[in-house]
Amino acid sequence: MKKQVTFTQKMWYVTILMVAVFAFNPMYGQSTSAEQKGRIIKGTVSNPQEPLEGANIILKGANEGTVTNKKGEFTFPVALKTGDILMITYLGYESIEVRIKADTSFIKAVLSDEVIEFMGAVNSNKRYKSKRKN
Repeated sequence: MKKQVTFTQKMWYVTILMVAVFAFNPMYGQSTSAEQKGRIIKGTVSNPQEPLEGANIILKGANEGTVTNKKGEFTFPVALKTGDILMITYLGYESIEVRIKADTSFIKAVLSDEVIEFMGAVNSNKRYKSKRKN
């Protein structure tokens, strides 16, 4: 005697098969490693004498960034992965780039003065005259 399979039983078999395929597919598995998730980076930015308020910290190649507080401290708002590069800039100081390593969680950046040279002299022979039309 042959057992007859109904349409409802077929649908249950197909459903169980699909759940098994998606459950054991490695593409849909969640990774818990910190390497793939990224991590929040904190740090300080200073010159040799004091902390720098308002220094810019930007993720290279993206539109993400933050600014230091009065103590020169910052917390980057986006989780960073190994190999990402942070650009630290402040007006009048040399910009530096910091590559995130596998064990990086805190950055202490010390910026040095940028040498700016102006060429030429101020012309003080003529008095400035406004060009008003009356």
